[in-house]
Amino acid sequence: MSDTPTPGPADGAAPVSRRAAREAAAREAAPAKAPDGAPEPPPTAAPVRASTESNSSDDSWIFGTPATRPTASPSYNRAGNAASARTSSAQNPTDPTPRASTATLDDLFSAEATADALGTPPPPGNRRKRRIGGWIALAVFLLLIGGAAVATWYVWSTYESQIREVMGWEEPQDYEEGLATGETFVTISEGDTGSPISQSLYDAGVTKTPEAFYDYLIDTGQNPNFVPGVFAMQQQMTSEAALAALMNPENKMENSAQLREGLTVDDSLPLLAEGIGLPLEDLEAAVKNPADYGVEADTLEGWLFPATYSFDPGVTAEEVIQRLVNRTITSLDAAEVPVDQRQEILTIASIIQREARYEEDMRKVATVIENRLQADNQETFGYLQMDSTAQYGFGEDDGTASTSADAQYDDNPWNTYVNPGLPVGPIANPGDVAIAAAMDPAEGDWLYFVTVNLNTGETTFTTNLNDHNAAVNDWLSWCSENPDAGC
Repeated sequence: MSDTPTPGPADGAAPVSRRAAREAAAREAAPAKAPDGAPEPPPTAAPVRASTESNSSDDSWIFGTPATRPTASPSYNRAGNAASARTSSAQNPTDPTPRASTATLDDLFSAEATADALGTPPPPGNRRKRRIGGWIALAVFLLLIGGAAVATWYVWSTYESQIREVMGWEEPQDYEEGLATGETFVTISEGDTGSPISQSLYDAGVTKTPEAFYDYLIDTGQNPNFVPGVFAMQQQMTSEAALAALMNPENKMENSAQLREGLTVDDSLPLLAEGIGLPLEDLEAAVKNPADYGVEADTLEGWLFPATYSFDPGVTAEEVIQRLVNRTITSLDAAEVPVDQRQEILTIASIIQREARYEEDMRKVATVIENRLQADNQETFGYLQMDSTAQYGFGEDDGTASTSADAQYDDNPWNTYVNPGLPVGPIANPGDVAIAAAMDPAEGDWLYFVTVNLNTGETTFTTNLNDHNAAVNDWLSWCSENPDAGC
């Protein structure tokens, strides 16, 4: 160790930095200069980090002047901006082309490389584009699912019966044994055969389908002799049990008659005569003067209430008619029909009874009638255009739903194709449900309707002629597939 002391701050000399000390040590360890013409050995790089001993012994460089501070590595501010020296070690600032980096994060934290030397970080993903792409994918998925659902619905609605037949999914035509309950009445008229009786049993709720009883007779090869009259039966019977009930004389009600909804006076009188045993001529004479029964109308059409009646022996024709009229008044009062509106409500209800099968549809038909009668109606101009009225006025009662051209254009006071407003009077005997519908139409703006399936009674209601014509085409297609269904 030399006896000469190292000058310190007290001697007025500038403090020696760690970097200066390392450079001096490197010069002392360097080999002698090579002779002229000989290549000089490459310079030895000074270590970046000071030894542990230096760090612990001398921190005076931190407080030194700018000239004595280390400058080999650039410094960074809090915003991450490098000092001016960083551009020399990374990239030319005038060249915007990104450079590939060979530096590592360890070089950055050891001050041997700058942040620029690590390379430009990749730009963040475009979240908006990712969201749009996601919505597009979802829309395509929903479109595919919706298309499949529509196609399935179309195939099922068009070919349901064929699909059920192929797959063995047909609904059973008959009720199962043990379901019979309640009480109902079925009228057998003179000359009735298996087909109309099958429909009457279905209408009364005895059998499950209109064809069940008739198909049973065909399948079993039976052709029984049916006796006219009113028979007390249960609902939800098998076809076999229904036939047994009709063949049992104990189920036939004496001095009784059943009138179903929608019959006319001319239809009702023969049923009364058969059931009660009165001459038909007596009943026809009894209905000629409606005023005898308190009815202010030209006929008793609509006033012979549909129900099942039993009479004592010896009853007269006038007593029978008065009882039916009184029953109609009872239903009108129950529906809170004003006395001065009875004939009008019966007229509307009679059209509803002939045009619809179910309560919901009856209320909609009442709405169509109400909308068509509006004074500001610029679609149908007050014309009801009901086939039932045209058929009634022309006397066309062949049991089909279609109206002939002769009936449609015949000028009679019941034809609503020719005359605006309501017909001159009722066209049939309505029941309680039809009367209630006339008093309480459904909410809606329908102006047209058509029954597109005569077997099920499915009816389509529309608000304009184009949609109505499309529904009519559906009905025509159904009729072509069901030529014997009464189109």
